[in-house]
Parts: sequence; structure tokens; C-alpha cells
Amino acid sequence: MDERLCVDEQIVPFKGKSGLKQYNPRKPKRWGYKIYVLSDSNGIAYNFQVHTGLIFPMDGIPDIGASGNIVLHNRLAGCSFSDDKVMKKKGRGTFEEKATSYDGVQLRAVKWHDNRAVHLLSTFASANPTISVQRWDKKKKETVQITCQSVVHAYNKSMGGVDFLDSLIALYRTKIRSRKWYHKIVFHMMDFTLVNVWLLYRRDCKDCGIPKKEVYSLLKFKAEVASCLCNEMKVLKKRGRPSHNVDRGLAEKKRRGSASSVPSTPVRQDHTDHWPVWVEKKGRCKYLGCKGIVKVQCSKCVTYLCFTADKNCFMNFHKQ
Repeated sequence: MDERLCVDEQIVPFKGKSGLKQYNPRKPKRWGYKIYVLSDSNGIAYNFQVHTGLIFPMDGIPDIGASGNIVLHNRLAGCSFSDDKVMKKKGRGTFEEKATSYDGVQLRAVKWHDNRAVHLLSTFASANPTISVQRWDKKKKETVQITCQSVVHAYNKSMGGVDFLDSLIALYRTKIRSRKWYHKIVFHMMDFTLVNVWLLYRRDCKDCGIPKKEVYSLLKFKAEVASCLCNEMKVLKKRGRPSHNVDRGLAEKKRRGSASSVPSTPVRQDHTDHWPVWVEKKGRCKYLGCKGIVKVQCSKCVTYLCFTADKNCFMNFHKQ
């Protein structure tokens, strides 16, 4: 688990009738179910909880009342900082810092004035060292340099994990109409899981030194997963002469298309239920570099492959 974690709200788009539906005007999708997500700065989620309203006391967890569940947004009670108007007169980039300790833990409170006053409380970062950041000045109509504190820079660098996860989910969201209110949550969790797995896959590829051009994009990754699931537990066709049905034959021909498809690499190399079967119709071997015409197919991949004493493309196709 990464040391830089953030907790933020996530909205599952939904405008139907449900007691769990929430309204948040600050989100791109204002209506929907609210989910609290714990993620790191790279968008990888570690935990989540669906907002269901009132929470009853749980066994083994002390009930500290309503005050234990309240978080003061952008306020530090009992910490004497200068008034907002005073800091505004001093200009953007003005800051103040207070330090104390509680149970042996050093706490630093910082108030920084940008467009408005921002309060931050940290156990590991402070105001110093400071850096310069660019901001747009409406009066001067130009970009200016202002002072930014270390704790503000650390917060901005680590805060956008859940928002980044939301943006990836919104790229290829599963859009299926349904009358069941819980289907929206189920479909969202499918997209949520796939994006999370893709982020882990991309991180592992980076650690293994795989070139970026060989790393699957999110769209291709989801397509590969869908292809593997479609071929999982695939039911083989019944042997023997099929019944004469014109509609069925036309549908089968339309499904096959102009060329036979080649299975994805995970399906080809899963070493499960790949058997050579003899067919009446001839076809060209799909193994790379082979141009043989054969009557042998893989029962799962439905792909023509050479399977003779001289050429064993069947084994090579499922190993490489």
C-alpha cells in the first residue's frame, strides 16, 4: 500500500427512484449513489464504502457519539491565525504557521492565502521549504509567481487519486438500461474493478521494464478481458449432422464473417480444453509462417492447425 492515501467521494450516475440517491453539485454527475473511496495518488483503490445514511453502532467498536463523526471542513478550531481580510491585503502567497505536539506527535498548522484562505494540518510536512508556483492574476492579466508551502505542494500532489480513478471509469462506462436500482451499482463495480486491475497491470509493466508501446491501453485491456470471459467454459458444438434450418444457417454465416478470428493470447495459452478435432471442410493453418491446408481444428479456439507426424503447429500455436 502506498503511503500517500486520500479519501474522496465518488458518484455512481443514477436519476431513478431510490432512497440512496444523493445530490452533489460539485461533481460532474450530480445525481447518483455516493461511494467513499480510499485510494493512493496513482488512482489505485484499496477500499470503498457505499453511503447508506444513518450508521448503527457496531459490535466491538466504541460509540463516541455524533461529534466523533464530524469533520470540520477547512477550519482549525482554537488556532489563532490572522483574519482573512488581513491576509488578503498582504497579497497572494502570504502564510502563517503554528506548531504544537499531542501525545508525542508533532503537529503543524498552516494557513495560506491563494484566491482564498486555505487551512492545512499535517504530522509530517510543514511550511518550509517554500517553492514558487504560477497563478493567473485577473487584474494584471498575466501569470505571476507566488510563494507556496511544502505542505500545500504535498497535498496537491497526493489529493487527486479518486478523481483520476473517476476519469478513467467515465471513459468506457458500461451503459445498460435497467429497472433494477442495484444494477447501476453492479455495473459500476465492474468498471471500478477493471480500471483498478488495469492500473495494477500498468504499474507491474513499468516495474518489469516493458516498453510503453507494448503496454495495453485501457480500451484494449477491457476488450481482452471480455474476450477471455466469452471463451471461458465455452460449450462445444454437438457432433453429427446439424438439423436443416435456413435461419440458423444464415445467422451462423453472419456471425462468422468474411474471415475466421484468432483467439486472444490468454485464451490460447490457458492449457485448458484444447483438443485437435477432424472436420470435413479444409482450411489454412493459422500458425505464423505455415501455409498448409488441413482438416484439423482446435476444439476451443476453432482454428485450423497442422497436426501430423512432420508438422505439429497445434502444439506450437498453444505454447508461443
